[in-house]
Amino acid sequence: MTFQQSDTPFPYTPPAWASRLTNVPQKRLQLANLPTPVQLIGANRSSTRHQNNNNNNNNSILSRLNELNIKLYMKRDDATGGVELGGNKLRKLEFLLADALAQGCDSVVTIGGEQSNHCRATAAAARMVGLSPNLILRTRRADKIYDKTDELGFEGNILFDRMMGSTIYTCTPGEYGRVGSNKLVEHVCDYITSQEGCKPYAIPVGGSNAVGSWGYINAVDELMIQMESSDFHLDHAVFATGSGGTAAGISLGLSMAYQSMGKSCPKLHAVGVCDNPDYFYNTMASIANEMGASLDTTADQFIREAVAVHNGKGRGYALSTEEELDFISQFSLETGIALDPVYSGKALYHFVKHVVENDIESYRNKHILFWHTGGALGIYEKGNDLLLKFSEMSPVKRIDAYGSNGVKETPN
Repeated sequence: MTFQQSDTPFPYTPPAWASRLTNVPQKRLQLANLPTPVQLIGANRSSTRHQNNNNNNNNSILSRLNELNIKLYMKRDDATGGVELGGNKLRKLEFLLADALAQGCDSVVTIGGEQSNHCRATAAAARMVGLSPNLILRTRRADKIYDKTDELGFEGNILFDRMMGSTIYTCTPGEYGRVGSNKLVEHVCDYITSQEGCKPYAIPVGGSNAVGSWGYINAVDELMIQMESSDFHLDHAVFATGSGGTAAGISLGLSMAYQSMGKSCPKLHAVGVCDNPDYFYNTMASIANEMGASLDTTADQFIREAVAVHNGKGRGYALSTEEELDFISQFSLETGIALDPVYSGKALYHFVKHVVENDIESYRNKHILFWHTGGALGIYEKGNDLLLKFSEMSPVKRIDAYGSNGVKETPN
């Protein structure tokens, strides 16, 4: 039996098709459970079999996909690790934390939203390799938490942030917007260096930089091997984007991998869950340049030709519409797969309900891969919004243990 040594970096050899990316990391860690599976979702099943008697089939997601003869595949990067680690960020952290160890750092500083999946995964992964986590959480409650009229609490991702002994710093959305995430990370790095004698490693929001995005160059190589061994093809690949690093890695990776084989790349779709499409095009191009991309055109032109960015933010980052929550609930009912409300749920909802429905003939009879990036702990924050729907989906009944009816009648 061989054992995984998560805290020991090992030399990294990039895929042969990635030779045009010249800024290559020297080391990576093995933190994730890889490869993650690719699943074909519900192609041979009637969705009515997955619903209880209190639900109708009018809003069935699987039925609509089957009606259009769309085969939906899912790359399960929600399964990269346990509940404390799982999600797309772990692939990036394999490279980022290897770099932190190589530089002799003893701690990490990163930043995200109040229910940041990235911060939670960073805290857990940092502890796995012997580094102390420092997290900056963006919350509208920052001042109330500071003056103790409110509590940060222990809900969802925050529970795991605190289980890992993270030092948590708060900022308001306004401060985040005006000062910028990188400056805030730099500010905390300077503070713990001068006040605590630490040597921190700065990780940007979402782990989205040239080093972190190699996690998704590696992920594309994993997918190509899976596709080759199972002999299926793709027409479209879809993924959420919030900070641009995962999208940059997938877009560069798939474009280069297919080009190296002399084949046409599937059409790539990044669904933005915040900001606007130009922000993501610019971010991905910047990351491509940082990765040392040697291209026949500018990085900006390459990215804009490689991937279509859709504006799927709805009400805004981490804010859900009733339609999005309905979709997430229905999808779990039909497939047994939980989509988070911030990234994957919002992205798949927008793609299926808007992108596909607005151009049906472009997607009919196609094979579509959706890259599930994890984050199910974010559902906890939406519990009150989902309460009525869950009460209808999942009724609670009292057994009539001593009577003849089996179950007691529900009182009015």
